[in-house]
Amino acid sequence: MLTQILVTLLVIVGAFTYLRSGRGSKVSRREALAVESSPFFSRAVMYAMIAVSMLASAGFWGWTWYDDNTIVEVTISSPVEAMSASYQVRKKDIEAQRITTVDGIQIRLSNQERVTVKAVEGQ
Repeated sequence: MLTQILVTLLVIVGAFTYLRSGRGSKVSRREALAVESSPFFSRAVMYAMIAVSMLASAGFWGWTWYDDNTIVEVTISSPVEAMSASYQVRKKDIEAQRITTVDGIQIRLSNQERVTVKAVEGQ
């Protein structure tokens, strides 16, 4: 707690001294604009970064959607009844205590059942 207060005070003091001292050398506005790069270049870089960010987001969303809709084979083994059953399930429909098959059947799982997930060979 004391560290947070000290860091906060240090940031406030640093900001206060920065604002009091100004920005350094006094350069006229025309000279500052002449030294800067062209506005077209900075806009192009900004739009390129936005486009790359949007493409990366769309790619991540698309891959997540594709992976969630992948069909896997789930085998449920019950040690109590000595039986085993296999179902085809989308990855997104596998939950902790329940699975929903491709056909829409909801299967509730107990803590004793063993669940094995394996990729379908046809895909």
